[in-house]
Amino acid sequence: MTAIQINSVEKSYKGFKALKGVSLTIEQGEFFGLLGPNGAGKTTLISTIAGLIRPDVGSVQIHGHDVVTDFREARRKLGVVPQELVFDPFFTVRETLRLQSGYFGIKNNDKWIDEVMENLDLTNKADVNMRALSGGMKRRVLVAQALVHKPPVIVLDEPTAGVDVELRQTLWKFISRLNREGGHTVVLTTHYLEEAQAMCQRVAMLKSGQVVALDTMSALLRRVSGSQLIVHLKSGALPADLRHLVSHDEHGNGTGNKYILRVNDYSEVEPILSRLRESGAVIDEMQLQQADLEDIFIQIMEKGAL
Repeated sequence: MTAIQINSVEKSYKGFKALKGVSLTIEQGEFFGLLGPNGAGKTTLISTIAGLIRPDVGSVQIHGHDVVTDFREARRKLGVVPQELVFDPFFTVRETLRLQSGYFGIKNNDKWIDEVMENLDLTNKADVNMRALSGGMKRRVLVAQALVHKPPVIVLDEPTAGVDVELRQTLWKFISRLNREGGHTVVLTTHYLEEAQAMCQRVAMLKSGQVVALDTMSALLRRVSGSQLIVHLKSGALPADLRHLVSHDEHGNGTGNKYILRVNDYSEVEPILSRLRESGAVIDEMQLQQADLEDIFIQIMEKGAL
């Protein structure tokens, strides 16, 4: 069964085109990553899926229900955890979740509310007013609100932004169980690419409102990046004829005495080491490793397409 069907969606704001013909199919039970730099169109696409904005062109269906023409059923099938900490300061945690249940016409939902609170370590905060909670606890309540009506499709928009390690572990343990045992579809947007690599089975990358990569995680890791040779030099410098192999990333690698070089396979390592010896450079430490999703992301964003 198809969980989310996005057909040629376009959206413009005062002449700026935020989405340019985005098409995606996400199957029921997938753990799907939606990645991209700031301004790529992720939030606009999530808002379109949630029915918060209407596309100028194209359509979105949740379990076959159009988010515009059949919005009530579409929203019953969907739970969204937003980026922003949005809460009502006049209610306790339990009252907030009961109120959220009421929005979907669900009565006597305390058993499921208790289970959700227990799995998100909110039980001891059940009768605490929302405004008295820390930012991390408020984030947990947002997750609980999204799950309170047991939606088959869950959208997590930067769910761990600015939260502690404990919440991340608690959240991923619970969401993974819902995905694995309950068959829930999970769509994740995050700037923590190590989380996406660990959790997602398939990934779409957006750039300037367009899908520039769409594949399984394993296929991306195999096809796009190759390996990396990390070299720490005790003395000397990287020869000029090897500088085209240097990876440029946000940490400034490639400066000083530490270099990260792209290599396609192991056979390219020895010629690099030989050239370093010829130049008089002395290696202090060396490591060969497979590139991760962050490296792949940078390569795709630089090239603009797969």
